[in-house]
Amino acid sequence: MRTIRNLFALIGLLSVAGIVALFVRYQDQLRDFDPKAGGVYLAMAEKVLATQNAAEATVWKMPVAEGLTWQDVEETMKFVANEHNMSNVGELPLYKDIEAKTGEPYRLVKIYLFCNSLIAAEMLDYSDAFSAYLPCRITLLEDAEGKLWLYALDMDLMIHGGAQLPPELKARALKVKDVILDIMRRGAAGEF
Repeated sequence: MRTIRNLFALIGLLSVAGIVALFVRYQDQLRDFDPKAGGVYLAMAEKVLATQNAAEATVWKMPVAEGLTWQDVEETMKFVANEHNMSNVGELPLYKDIEAKTGEPYRLVKIYLFCNSLIAAEMLDYSDAFSAYLPCRITLLEDAEGKLWLYALDMDLMIHGGAQLPPELKARALKVKDVILDIMRRGAAGEF
């Protein structure tokens, strides 16, 4: 029993030493990171460990209220997006393409593309890599049990995961995050 306890103590000591060594080695690079970066990465790691699914760790997910149809959700999301001056720049009815190719009915999976193109241009001027996050996508889908859900990429990694964004750009990115979450919340609740 003593040997096992000593082994665990040694593993713990080596783990702490490894973390300290990593911090010392990368402290100059970490100094410029957004103050919330550590929390964002910790939350993501916790979700990966809990779900064993990296995709689950990088999305926001909201259940749609019982009794709402997908058309109700779609109408509400479009209304809320318009209220926030967020353009609806496209819709992808993925389920229809699947049905066309398989000849079989498929559950609802429809992707909505929302964008404030002026803020998108600022993000692209900062880094072309942000193009992968554009436009903001919200997926309305029916799960295997017939329940409707809304999904979107968690924007916190983009906003807080690296070096601090310039203050004005960060403020605009946070505004877009708030708008997307409002579209999702109100769409899921059917609140105009």
